[in-house]
This record gives sequence, structure tokens and C-alpha cells, in this order.
Amino acid sequence: MNMSKSKKDRKSGQDKERNLIDKVAVEGQPQKPNGKLSRKDYETELAKLHVELVKLQEWVKQQGLKVIVVFEGRDGAGKGGTIKAITERVSPRVFRVVALPTPTEREKSQMYAQRYMAHFPAAGEIVIFDRSWYNRAGVERVMGFCTEEQATKFLKMTPLVERAMVDSGIILIKYWLEVSPEEQTRRLEARIDDGRKIWKLSPMDLQSYTRWDDYTKARDEMFAATDSSWAPWFVANSENKKRVRLNVIHHLLGRIPYQEVKREKVKLPERKHLGRYQSPDYPFRNIPAVY
Repeated sequence: MNMSKSKKDRKSGQDKERNLIDKVAVEGQPQKPNGKLSRKDYETELAKLHVELVKLQEWVKQQGLKVIVVFEGRDGAGKGGTIKAITERVSPRVFRVVALPTPTEREKSQMYAQRYMAHFPAAGEIVIFDRSWYNRAGVERVMGFCTEEQATKFLKMTPLVERAMVDSGIILIKYWLEVSPEEQTRRLEARIDDGRKIWKLSPMDLQSYTRWDDYTKARDEMFAATDSSWAPWFVANSENKKRVRLNVIHHLLGRIPYQEVKREKVKLPERKHLGRYQSPDYPFRNIPAVY
């Protein structure tokens, strides 16, 4: 009897998890990668999306929009690479990336969301949070950096705070990048011997790695409590890094209605007095031409 009930509860939990992911997944986005995507095809599609991101940027500036994009997910899910793909061709004055370190003692004494609010956008800005206030629902809860009571209060209050954000005129978009345990292992192992990526592998990452199920449970409870009609969660399958970047950018462009801002055709003016000025023989310190 107990075994039968346990299986039924487990199946019910699995069905609930699938329903939650289906509910917040991008409409029409495949949940599994469809074959390989060549570097050439990826760069071609990314270039097209970059053009649209620039159009979005100019529209946000002209209309004075305020946008927040939240990226959450397990270590190795591809948050940093996706954010880099979004921002590499736009203005850092419009697209600001916020990745906050461990809170200071002073910040720990403040209202929890206070240090994040300091980075909220003004008119004409898009702020991208590489991890966000949802740390309390994830790493802080799983690793014991907050009490269960604090985590529960956070989950209860967050929809209200986000409603206030949206009511103030902020466009809030939340992404969860979902990766399998096998792919996470492969990516984290790849960081160990890569001098360019070893900084991404912190002692906390190693401790977190052993708690897959705890993070899964925390994710599911976070979705259940904070997936609201005014600030829904969108899940992006990140097994393939190139595909998830394209999919997220495409979806992001669809979440913010924008138009191309008309501007005059740019034409370089003629240079005046070219060559009339002669520079002094100054001993410039030129760097070595090693390459």
C-alpha cells in the first residue's frame, strides 16, 4: 500500500513539474534541440537578431521604456553566454548587465530586495540581471544562507513586489535556463582545465553540484509561487548553447512591442584641413607588435 502510494505521489509530482514547465515555456519553442546548428548558420541568424536588438534599443530610448530581464538557472546552464550574445552589439548605456556579488554586512541588514532595486532601470534602459533576487529561492535556500522561514516569506511576497514593479511601468521578463545533469557535468568539467573559464568554477559551485534534487525542488516551488500572469517564468532548453541564445533573443524581441525608429541616412562629412597640422616629434610609447 505504501509503495503504491509512493509511486502515485512520485508520478503526480513529475506530472506537476512537466505542467509547470509547459505552462511557462516559450510558445512553439522545441523542448529538445533539433540536430546540430553549424557555426555559420548560428552567426548568420545571430547577426539578424542583433540588428533587431539595435532597433529595440532605439525604440526603448525614444519611448522611455523601462525593462528588466532576469536570468536564472543552475550553474553551467549558459546564462553568461546568453547574456553576452544579447549585449555584444548594443550600447552598454542602454543595456546594463547587473551581476551582484555576495552581500556586504551592511546590505544584509537592509530589506532583502533593496540592493537589487538600486539597479532598476530609469526611462530608456534595459537592465539584465545575471542572477537576481531569486537567489533567495535558490542558492540561499539550498545552501542554508537563509532560514526556511525567510525563503517562505520571500516566495509569498515576491509576486506582490513584482506586481508593484510592473504597475510602475517596468516590463519584467524572467528566464529560467534548463540544463540536464549530464550536460551540466560536461560543462563544469570543461572549466577545470580551461584557463579562460576556471574563474567560473567557485567552491560554492562545487558544493551546489552535489545537490541536484534539492535545487530541482527549490526551482519547482519557486515556479509554483512566483509564476504570475504579470511576471511569468519562461523556460529555455539550454542543452545546445547556440540554439538557446537564438531562442531567447527571438523570444525577448517578441515580448517587447517595438518599431524601427526612423532616422536620416548617415553620410560622413568631408574632413577639413586634412594634413595642414604637423605633429611634433613626440616620443610616443608604442606597445610591442607581438602579433
